[in-house]
Amino acid sequence: MPAAIFLDRDGTLIEEVHYLRRVEDLRILPGVPQALRSLQAAGFALVLLTNQAGIARGHLTEETLRELHDALTERLAAAGVHLDALHYCPHHPEHGPPRYRKTCTCRKPATGMMEAATAALGLDLRASWAVGDKLSDLEGPLRMGCRAILVRTGHGREQEALLAEAPVGVQVTEDFTEAAQRILEETSP
Repeated sequence: MPAAIFLDRDGTLIEEVHYLRRVEDLRILPGVPQALRSLQAAGFALVLLTNQAGIARGHLTEETLRELHDALTERLAAAGVHLDALHYCPHHPEHGPPRYRKTCTCRKPATGMMEAATAALGLDLRASWAVGDKLSDLEGPLRMGCRAILVRTGHGREQEALLAEAPVGVQVTEDFTEAAQRILEETSP
């Protein structure tokens, strides 16, 4: 069974943009493609998990999100990176029309997206890692047995102040490049 890197999107792999909805505003953070390539070359499956409550709130449609994700995967592919899975949660517990306004099992920190990817890819969670800029990106993976890294990009610096309240085991790195280096130093898939 392969190990995975469960990746947050906004503030981790790409620049944080309040409710990103235009392809021209999508910017991959420096060093991310090279870091992803190194993890992929080491045998890790790359799994993107992203909350997209902007859909429930009416800031973008699922079609727009698909266009954004197509652009992201094309840019990563041009850099030699293949995402093994990409899951998103369009829900919000308090906002939006009924089909999107609900407490679901996929919105992080819930583990529904992670469980779907694990079942589809046959992943070894004990050998897997999660990387994100919010503690909510890491809580579910920690509960499922993964190791976790909070990056200081995006919302990471403000989230770092909450580490005293965070689950035990969260490591902190400056950015995704440093996170990938740490993962490669500490594990082998």
